[in-house]
Amino acid sequence: MRGTDGGTVRRALDSGDPLPGTSGFAGRLDGRLVRDVLGRRPLFGTPEDWGFAPSAVDAADPTPVPAGHVREPTPDGPADRRVWSLPDPPVATDDDAAVDAVERAVTEAVTAVDDDGLAVAFSGGVDSALVAAGVPDAPCYVAGFPDAGDVAAARDAAEAMDRDLRVVELAHANLERAVPEVVAATGRTDAMSVSIALPLYLVAERAAADGFDRLALGQGADELFGGYAKVVDPAADDRLDATTVRGAVRETLHALPDGIERDTLTLRAAGVDPVVPLLDDHIVEAALGLPDHLLATDDRRKVALRRAAADHLPPAVVDADKKAVQYGSLVSRELDRLARQAGFKRRMDRHVDRYVESLVDG
Repeated sequence: MRGTDGGTVRRALDSGDPLPGTSGFAGRLDGRLVRDVLGRRPLFGTPEDWGFAPSAVDAADPTPVPAGHVREPTPDGPADRRVWSLPDPPVATDDDAAVDAVERAVTEAVTAVDDDGLAVAFSGGVDSALVAAGVPDAPCYVAGFPDAGDVAAARDAAEAMDRDLRVVELAHANLERAVPEVVAATGRTDAMSVSIALPLYLVAERAAADGFDRLALGQGADELFGGYAKVVDPAADDRLDATTVRGAVRETLHALPDGIERDTLTLRAAGVDPVVPLLDDHIVEAALGLPDHLLATDDRRKVALRRAAADHLPPAVVDADKKAVQYGSLVSRELDRLARQAGFKRRMDRHVDRYVESLVDG
């Protein structure tokens, strides 16, 4: 069992408690595979995961165990059964108390991180800055092309926080080399997945070369606290079924296990293990009860998290408005440029995907 001990998981199974005070867990327990409610650790249905003889499961079908499920052997083969769902607490009515709860949970989680062998993936935004604040001796890393917004933001934030920042400056050669390695690690060739994974892979690779074996991320904050633009007015966004900000935030959480699988496989292939303190159970509990206006408004996202960070980070870092890593690093832009230079024009269907596939085939 990874992430906690077997006794904690057994008690959570017996009680039905989806948030038993861990930062996620996954593994084999009593002859079955178990994955926590948010899928914070990847788990696949391979013989190695089960610990049985190869005939016990289909070795050609290493499908992920769904978040909140157990995978059990049956006479007809492995079967998945849901055992946990995210709680749906009442909406908080006291804004100050709700923000205080977020602040306490975040502070406890980030300061509890062991900094031995640890580096921080640092973009200059509030999420990674909160993680970095909890481990003041850990070096911070950012990847991007020379004119990337993430590099500029990380430099400004590191200076304001008096932190050691190491910049992984990207070039086309980095991407061309790393694309097949990322695809081999994740099994994904779509442009979005690859452009997200590439800067993480290259940061992790550099951190591993510098002697670090763990990389702390701000992963999960956008999903929990309303960091995506689409949650601001979900009724007007056809990507969402929800009609309220709170409902949209819960909907975005459904995509978290898939992103965790991608990022974890990417980082492990580069030689480090991920550390994700902002997905601690106590933070999840504090976030789930937040009302719409403490999540996202027309002019501010992650409202409660930024208010909670106000006493811990410089104001410019608290209010930093950054893009997703694939855009802030300019990897998405430059991957598109490389695709077009290779003859995969934008008028072609899936032109970047096809370029990625050509690099893998080559």
